[in-house]
Amino acid sequence: MTPSRQHSSNGTDQRSPGLESLRAVVEPRLGIDPRALGAFRIALGLLLLFDLTVYRLPGLVTFYTDAGVFPRSALAETYPLFATWSLHALSGSAWVQGLLLALAGCAAVSLLVGYRTRLATAVSLVLLTSLYARNPHVLNGGDTILLSFLFLGLFLPLDARWSLGNPRRPDDEAGRRRCSMATVTILLHFVTIYAVNAALKFQSDIWLSGTAVRRIFRLEEYFTALGPLLAEYATLLTVANWFWIGLLTSSVFLVLFTDRLRIALVAAFVVAQVGMAATMRLGVFPFVMVAALLLFLPPRAWDRVEDLLRTIVSKTDAPLEFQLSPSLRTAATKSATPGIPAVPPRVRRIAHVASSVFLVCVLLTTVVWQVTAVGLVDSPAPELDDELSDASWAFFAPNPPDSTSWYVAEAELESGETIDAINGGDVAFDGPPDGERYPSTLWKRYGNEIRYAGDTHYEPAAAALCERLDLEHGVESLTIYHVEQPVDSDGPVGDPTSNERVSYAC
Repeated sequence: MTPSRQHSSNGTDQRSPGLESLRAVVEPRLGIDPRALGAFRIALGLLLLFDLTVYRLPGLVTFYTDAGVFPRSALAETYPLFATWSLHALSGSAWVQGLLLALAGCAAVSLLVGYRTRLATAVSLVLLTSLYARNPHVLNGGDTILLSFLFLGLFLPLDARWSLGNPRRPDDEAGRRRCSMATVTILLHFVTIYAVNAALKFQSDIWLSGTAVRRIFRLEEYFTALGPLLAEYATLLTVANWFWIGLLTSSVFLVLFTDRLRIALVAAFVVAQVGMAATMRLGVFPFVMVAALLLFLPPRAWDRVEDLLRTIVSKTDAPLEFQLSPSLRTAATKSATPGIPAVPPRVRRIAHVASSVFLVCVLLTTVVWQVTAVGLVDSPAPELDDELSDASWAFFAPNPPDSTSWYVAEAELESGETIDAINGGDVAFDGPPDGERYPSTLWKRYGNEIRYAGDTHYEPAAAALCERLDLEHGVESLTIYHVEQPVDSDGPVGDPTSNERVSYAC
């Protein structure tokens, strides 16, 4: 979307007044500051490392090996396409999964520091997609949004600032945004996620009655940190309900506002997302959205950030970019492109046009997919309705769940005694006291996804629990129950009901 240039007789570049006017309108709204691209890259690298080390690594054996709750045989039966294409499905051994996780971690570090950024982004995308395909039952919408940002990052100059692989060039203009079909696509993609969610809110009676957030805070399996405390303030939750609807509705102004108004709107979204992270178990979702919000910050904001950083590092004369000494910079440049000839200008132009057309198709496909998935338009293939709905980024819309649920795994020992196979205590069917009922976030996700599944899913889970318990106790059998408690905005409704999912002889 960079305006074409006209060459005058003296060889200088000139732009027509019409193109200059178009650029003045489009660039502040759909362009991205190079410093924002650098910050977005750093945020992606940190998110990948956080996801791999905090969520995936502790559950590596449990959720990604044949000794866990979802072996490759179950994957092949449930998702044969994923079993065929996932690199992580090539082996059920823990050491192979660990090796792939380590490779993904190395790619994330490379992305974080901006070394061979495009390659690091591509490797991270492939390995994370493969990992997610190995066990789709431990994902949420934030994971797939992270994948979409990694994919679109392949078309962006993420190493434009604060990068080892591409130190700032002397001819870069301060505050000059990068504007291309790639920047347009990622910004509109982000806004679409919020805008579609806003449209769903207006189709919901519970959201429009102001009680949806109050119901959400009765879903105890989502509680974390400040969640239980906030759940006691009904008026505050009602205010939060309307604030979130209003904020989602204003999301389109992220690409219409500029300068101070945009900064204020970005700040409001960041506060809302941080509040979600502090009160609910939503995985990387709030942090992924905060990372993408960095792309909307205008040059004024990044000037302030750089001024602040200069103050912090005022004792040194080093610039804020990851600069290298001349000798190291030359070596890095040579090592980055060893023996690769320069691409002819005509080939570059063709590649640029092709990538722009491709990104237009990606953007249109994403928009159509989202509005179809949430039922705003009819699906061209009715049999795909369920799959599209499962894959959407609806997030408690149009209606939050009307029940909270949990599992009870009752293990009968050789002595005749029964214990809880998950926490080792007494078996109790009453509601979970807080969001710590499950050993980890992945356990909660897995349990939620398979609550209505059959023996294909429950038998491996029971076998894994039996093996873990048998290290300390002689276990005769194990029975898994799914317990469901209806809730409304005021709290539990009636008594919980339990349903036996599997009885397994250990």
